[in-house]
Amino acid sequence: MKTEEKIPNAAYPGTLKIDDIKIPCAVLDDANRTRVLSEHGVTSAMRSRSGGSKRSKKIDLEKGRAPLPVFMAPNNLKPFISEELRIGLLNPIKYRTGSRIVHGFPAELLPQICDVWLKAREAGALGAQQERKAQQAEILMRAFAHIGIIALVDEETGFQYDRPRDELNRLLALYLSEERLKWAKMFPDEFYKLIYKLKNWQFPGGQKRTPLIGKITNTIVYEKLPPGVLEKLREFNPKNPQTKRRPATFHQHLSEDIGQPDLRDHLLQIIALLRAASNWRVFERLFARAFPTRAELEEQRQQRLPGVPEPEDEY
Repeated sequence: MKTEEKIPNAAYPGTLKIDDIKIPCAVLDDANRTRVLSEHGVTSAMRSRSGGSKRSKKIDLEKGRAPLPVFMAPNNLKPFISEELRIGLLNPIKYRTGSRIVHGFPAELLPQICDVWLKAREAGALGAQQERKAQQAEILMRAFAHIGIIALVDEETGFQYDRPRDELNRLLALYLSEERLKWAKMFPDEFYKLIYKLKNWQFPGGQKRTPLIGKITNTIVYEKLPPGVLEKLREFNPKNPQTKRRPATFHQHLSEDIGQPDLRDHLLQIIALLRAASNWRVFERLFARAFPTRAELEEQRQQRLPGVPEPEDEY
């Protein structure tokens, strides 16, 4: 007897609004509280046509290929698509919104989709007609520099005000790895060079960096990961009492499937802010606006009460 497919529901539906772009989004009622963006919404956001998507998929299926969505289908994009992104795009999520079944993608994929278009443009691989899509990707990436995509979906759906009490423990379980992961370079040199530039410090090149970099990294990176993550990282990776050094980098203790990808996305946002700032004070203002404290978020929540505005029907 065939087992009936269990399709999660959009427990917290909403609409992500960026300039004139509107993308239906939701937090699902599955075990992971998956944050999704509708495929139709992402297609429209990238200025692609749904009809073109159906034709592209039909051609791929006829040729025995797994179809990519239309906004990632051009052959000149393929060298810039990571295996992780390809797998995510080839496995869309089905979920219910009201009586309808909608196809969508994990919200975390949208910054990666935009990054592909921007890398292709930087490499001079795009045709003239594709430049418009690259411009859309740039608009979206600038928006992501102001707030993480997961937090943005939570805010627009109202989920941030109704998280279960055990949400923190569940996130930590997904986010952290007690087994130290194999070393991999996570922080690009540009991250450090931009900090030194805005601070008017002389970049040391291959020499040892100032200890202040560690404090800055904790403040603008690790403290902005989900609550409790930095405390657990310090617990997993304690300082040696004699050397005052930690045996590993913090990111080696982040899980490969959740923690490390989210850290990469956060670094993209921070680097965008660092690039936009003319000096460190300007960066601090941009950072404070993009990543408000929990007290500031609570104040915003109080201002939105009573109730969360009804989302527009974009499905």
